[in-house]
Amino acid sequence: MAGKTANVTARVQPEIKQKAEAILDQLGIPVSVLIDSLYRQIIMTNSIPYSFRIPTLPTRDGLSEEQFDQMMEKGLKQAKVGQGMDLDAAFARISKSI
Repeated sequence: MAGKTANVTARVQPEIKQKAEAILDQLGIPVSVLIDSLYRQIIMTNSIPYSFRIPTLPTRDGLSEEQFDQMMEKGLKQAKVGQGMDLDAAFARISKSI
């Protein structure tokens, strides 16, 4: 097996790097192993192993603070009056839709 001698350089926002590396550290996965495995998946699938798409549901990044607060308030009100479903049912529904 050939030794690892090639370097990959990428510029990312420091906060993004820090958050991602903290998660990788908790998992015990060095950044180099993650990049190597990503490259291997690209080779194996001849594609990027996840999709780039615009989410159809609103994401936190796409909401203003006011919109987010309104959505949370609505959810809290629904929970207080017993609207919704239990956690197992919610995950079953999500799993079914993927």
